[in-house]
Amino acid sequence: MHPPSRQGYVSLSLAGQGSGGYNNSKQWRRQSCWRKWKQLSRLQRSLIFSILVLLFICGLATYPIVTEHLRGKALYTFNIPHGIQFLACCHDLDLSNKRGPPVLQNRFPRKGNTSENTAEEGVISWRGAVIDTAPATEGTKDGGKVLPANQEAKSSNESGICSFRHAWKGYKDFAWGHDELRPISRSYGEWFGLGLTLIDALDTMWILGLKEEFEEAKAWVAAELTFNKNVDVNLFESTIRILGGLLSTYHLTGDALFLDKAKDIGSRLMPAFNTPSKIPYSDVNIGKGTAHPPRWTSDSTVAEVTSIQLEFRELSRLTQEPQYEDAVAEVMNQVHKLDGKLDGLVPMFINTNSGQFTHQGIYTLGARADSYYEYLLKQWIQGGKRESQLLDDYLQAIEGVKKNLLQKSSPNGLTFVGEVSHGQFSPKMDHLVCFLPGTLALGAHNGLPADHMDLATQLMETCYQMYVQMETGLSPEIVHFNMHEGSIRDIEVKLADRHNLLRPETVESLFYLYRFTKDHKYQEWGWEILKNFNKYTKVSSGGYTSINNVRDPDYTSPQDKMESFFLGETLKYLYLLFADDLDLISLDRFVFNTEAHPLPIWPSTDTHTN
Repeated sequence: MHPPSRQGYVSLSLAGQGSGGYNNSKQWRRQSCWRKWKQLSRLQRSLIFSILVLLFICGLATYPIVTEHLRGKALYTFNIPHGIQFLACCHDLDLSNKRGPPVLQNRFPRKGNTSENTAEEGVISWRGAVIDTAPATEGTKDGGKVLPANQEAKSSNESGICSFRHAWKGYKDFAWGHDELRPISRSYGEWFGLGLTLIDALDTMWILGLKEEFEEAKAWVAAELTFNKNVDVNLFESTIRILGGLLSTYHLTGDALFLDKAKDIGSRLMPAFNTPSKIPYSDVNIGKGTAHPPRWTSDSTVAEVTSIQLEFRELSRLTQEPQYEDAVAEVMNQVHKLDGKLDGLVPMFINTNSGQFTHQGIYTLGARADSYYEYLLKQWIQGGKRESQLLDDYLQAIEGVKKNLLQKSSPNGLTFVGEVSHGQFSPKMDHLVCFLPGTLALGAHNGLPADHMDLATQLMETCYQMYVQMETGLSPEIVHFNMHEGSIRDIEVKLADRHNLLRPETVESLFYLYRFTKDHKYQEWGWEILKNFNKYTKVSSGGYTSINNVRDPDYTSPQDKMESFFLGETLKYLYLLFADDLDLISLDRFVFNTEAHPLPIWPSTDTHTN
């Protein structure tokens, strides 16, 4: 007896209770459908058949678009093993729903990504495959076994190469032999006409083990690269990218081709130092052998004239020709003696006629001053820690940073480095300043005060938050920190500052912090950044592009430009960050120039050429 039906409900009685009844019911439905089909007229059947064919064709036409959007969409949780992460990178998985470490997520919730992760805890799904990614206390689970945390080195390294290969593909296909790739228009841009991206990427390819790509690039250098051109080049940029890249590649390969090219460009840059003050001009015509300041001023920037020393010193050491080192040492000696500093902090400009600082009163660790501080420390390390003047200037400058530029934000107390303009503090911080955590850590590793490492870790988290608190997970070029009580968020970004140029400074510092602390959170942070580069800047035909708006994930406004430093620095540091071999480009044997080209630390038996 069935219970009485209730209003609003439908009561169903099934004829069969067992499997036999179910099978008979299915058979009856098939027969019924066939009878109904046969009862249709030929015209009706033709129309239905035509509609089905049309739907099938439409499905085929839209399949590539849908799969491109959905391809590899994955839902997963934090603490995915590095080998699986990079496998995802190689196969273009979109891992955008990744949740960060719970502690950090609660302190600094990611903006624009508030939806809850619906994946089963510890599982990543990819095209029907399910991979267990549940965190293990001592290592990574793999088939029920617990492995050391970084035993996935081979997978990590192989997939760290994926992004480089994609960037290189775009350059090779559309910009070969030219300075920069324009990936969206599938064309190229020129700055000096010297193949900047190719030269910048030489040592990256060697470090990544991309021998075939390296040999193709080397053949171009041997056959096509000439500096006998009537072209103006920027002294600083051509030194750190071209001279630095050639010297680094020579040391890694031992191939004299690169040393010969380094000698050629080095000698052609020397006319820049022919000034009344010996402070070099900013621009050199490498074909005519003439130099000049910019058209609008006789000033050079302090960072540019004090960040060419590593390269010219090394050129003198290799050639035993002292003029290169003498020229750049004179610059450092003059800057050391100048008035106008604020507790070791330098202004941004210096006049090539008088040799004096100009536009005084503005002090920053951002653009036009940043790498002055970096090269104080790195020259001291390069020379075997014997040049006390460089060390003294560096230590004084760091104390000046602490005294004048260091503040904390509200509400979460992020430590940041601001600027001083004519006695007034500004909470403005360039992304360029994110070189500082790595530099501080490098100094601490070389015996400088332990509180340098403490400050490095604080600033490293701040630089990470410059990414995390943006809707795309990518940092803007410039941020401003809130310092007022009651502020809702720590970081504000002005409309003109929302662009991202694929810069390396944050991943550079992550590399240093991981090397010295072995804390895997820095690898995780780097992975998040790489993931978002792939999500928001990757161009399907090859290459990556700078974007104009990191605050709008739906309309990032691509710039159609891939800077050479993305291959020379950003991807190199990411690869080294993920590498398990901590002796790969050992920081006890090499010092990186400001374009990420490793140069050897001089043996203690070496003496200066002058």
